[in-house]
Amino acid sequence: MPDLETRELRYFVAVAEELHFRRAAERLGIAQPPLSRAVRQLERRLGVQLLERGSRGVTLTDAGTVLLGEARTVLDAISAATKRTRRAGTSRQPLVLATKAGASHELLRQLLDAVADEPAIGPLEVRLCEVGEQAGLLRSGAADVAIMHRPVDDLAGFDTAELFTEGQVAVVPAAHPLARRDEVTLADVRDVAGLPMARWPRLDGTYPGGPGPEVRTQSQIAQLVALGKTLLVIPASSRAWQWPEHAAVPVTDAPRITTVLAWPAGTRSPAIMALARVASG
Repeated sequence: MPDLETRELRYFVAVAEELHFRRAAERLGIAQPPLSRAVRQLERRLGVQLLERGSRGVTLTDAGTVLLGEARTVLDAISAATKRTRRAGTSRQPLVLATKAGASHELLRQLLDAVADEPAIGPLEVRLCEVGEQAGLLRSGAADVAIMHRPVDDLAGFDTAELFTEGQVAVVPAAHPLARRDEVTLADVRDVAGLPMARWPRLDGTYPGGPGPEVRTQSQIAQLVALGKTLLVIPASSRAWQWPEHAAVPVTDAPRITTVLAWPAGTRSPAIMALARVASG
């Protein structure tokens, strides 16, 4: 069977995301009939039905759901390869480092100081992002490397260099009774605090169940903690964004978190290798 073409994957992803051929055609800037023919041809080549067609639109079959995930990965990889190749071919383009805003602040400061003395790395551009966004920035080519955390971040498909391992702290309102303790346990956080845990989105954008507020940004969680509406447990080094209205208390039995430098697997950029050496040294 011939290899799938990038054009076919783009067409299929548009239909699978819109669940409507007309809207997908408008999004792609083409007429609907050739789009329909292309998807039919793709199904014939694969020997499976990808879409269930109906008067109100389309739905994905099990095979279609699988191809949608794989196609997104392939298209992201092609886009990332294009961006990185162009950057590599342009003299002294900055290496883009993604990191959560407020996380690993001291590490980031040390890295920037060290990079100034490493000509092999060149200029380093810092891209601050929200929780869980580093993986997407790496896969899309918007970032070359990222500071991430194991086991909480999505590290699938990345090479990593371990930087340090640390404990976690509970960030609670400064006036909360737990704020007066030297340390707490996860049971204290769950059963004694009387505050719900904030809920961050999963990789697919949905939220886990629970009573806590749904949050997407550091500023949201910071204000909700200060207002006494929630608490959270985070790596100790991530408390750089802590407000005066917050208190951070060590959680003795929380899983330890390892901070890593991550980049797309197989990448052998001299600048990235030099940065990994400096960061882990």
